Amino acid sequence: MHIKKPKLAELHAHLGASVQPHIMWSIAHEQGIKLPTKDYWEFENFLTLKTRGRFRGIEKLNNDLYHLSELIQSSPLAVEPIVHQTIAGAYRNSNIVYHELRFNPAKRNRGGERDLDYIILAAIRGMEKAILEFPQIKVGIILMLDREFDFGLNEIIYGKAKKYKSRGIIGIDLAGPQRKNFKLGDLAPIYLDAKKNGMGVTVHTGEEGNLNEMKMFVKKVKPHRIGHGILAWQDKKLMQDLVDNNIYLELCPTSNLFVGIIKNYQQMRKIYNTLYDAGVKLTVNTDGPEFYNTNLQKEFQNLIDNKIFKQEQIDEFVRNGFAASFIR
Repeated sequence: MHIKKPKLAELHAHLGASVQPHIMWSIAHEQGIKLPTKDYWEFENFLTLKTRGRFRGIEKLNNDLYHLSELIQSSPLAVEPIVHQTIAGAYRNSNIVYHELRFNPAKRNRGGERDLDYIILAAIRGMEKAILEFPQIKVGIILMLDREFDFGLNEIIYGKAKKYKSRGIIGIDLAGPQRKNFKLGDLAPIYLDAKKNGMGVTVHTGEEGNLNEMKMFVKKVKPHRIGHGILAWQDKKLMQDLVDNNIYLELCPTSNLFVGIIKNYQQMRKIYNTLYDAGVKLTVNTDGPEFYNTNLQKEFQNLIDNKIFKQEQIDEFVRNGFAASFIR
């Protein structure tokens, strides 16, 4: 007898980290992309973080794993099937019925060789195909800006998000390693306009570096959610600002461990419990189930097994996932 898994919401999953290796392998070969190895099992091991310590820091992760996955996904013909299969697979395997999938279209158009609209529409078609196949699910796509890009390119991506809002683009995000010449405050007008236009806004901040960027953005923009944001545990006032402004954090436990943002479960317990005890609203996510060899059930179970949270708190985080979703 099949035991139905509880319904879950995944709010923080990168398309580049969510596609099964065998699908990436086939799509790469269909497009004639030269891979770093001709051995499938070596390729799978490269794209899957099965042990901690292989990558230390977000920049190395971006330069190695994300660079390769985004290269493979750099065409409309690749994007449509991977979006469809990622959403469908998450529903079949983990009963994810609210699924927010995020990606940066400008990192999939080969430096301008491919049209951004074609990339985005391919993702939308893949999403719509999954919804037709599984009418029980609700799905939305978040378009990502990047610290690597200048203001003009980030503004173009936001313009595409607005253009396709009626087709399932539900919000914007910003990612990428910290950079000396990048100022997150410069993007505040884009984020404020997105909020004004009824879009969900989230941002990767408070994951590495110092807290000044996160403090500024919370004060200036008051985003609906923050990707990771775990460094807030060091600052009582910032935690209170998150509470007062009803800003949810998108926790990604396994990702934090594997990239070295959090050293071990003991440190995780201290950080997560400090945030929880301060009243900060938390959600639990995978960041990308295939990269990190995980799923939402594993994430929740690891938190229980390592005595970080109890079942009643896990149930609360599941509810938070639905409450914080940009899907309406």
